[in-house]
Amino acid sequence: MSGDGVAELWEAYHRSPGRPTRDPLIVHYSPLVKYVAGRVAVGLPHNVEQADLVSYGIFGLIDAIEKFDPSRGFKFETYAISRIKGAILDELRSIDWVPRSVRAKGRAVERAFSKLEAELKRSPTEAELAAELEMSDAQLQQVLGQLSLTGVAALDEMLGDRSDATTLADTIPDRGDGPGALFERSELRGQLAEAIERMPEREKVVLTLYYFEN
Repeated sequence: MSGDGVAELWEAYHRSPGRPTRDPLIVHYSPLVKYVAGRVAVGLPHNVEQADLVSYGIFGLIDAIEKFDPSRGFKFETYAISRIKGAILDELRSIDWVPRSVRAKGRAVERAFSKLEAELKRSPTEAELAAELEMSDAQLQQVLGQLSLTGVAALDEMLGDRSDATTLADTIPDRGDGPGALFERSELRGQLAEAIERMPEREKVVLTLYYFEN
């Protein structure tokens, strides 16, 4: 559809908000839902169906259409992507999709990491973490891989071992900053596991599953 055609859809909706004018906008922007669902699905276990993610995301798209304020200067696509992804993640949290075994491993890693950090006055290396957990390096790598695949990287994961190092939490804007910040936050969340894989081995740790708890 041309830009003029989309503008006409929005004009019709603003003149008379309701399902008859909203549904054409849903149809037009529905590819955004499939795009976001596909991105989210990459980091989830195979038992989570992408079709379910799409159904969750549709509610986010509807919410975005109803609440979008063009006067704030954001593109609708930017705003909608954040609302769609937020709706999907909210639903995943509510159904507690993270396997119990993975959650338990995450807590064990978190406890060991916190203990070593307090004792060593620095972030532990993977070798130190493996020793504390009484695992081989290969076993720890397997656990870290399982955690990263579920997208449960801790927000306080250090990007370096300096005292002034930036944390992943520091890179995520506050939720109240508006649609632009929400979009950036959602995108960063989806990149946390990838960031871990790119980090030097001595700095790569995964802490917790609390992202998906109430």
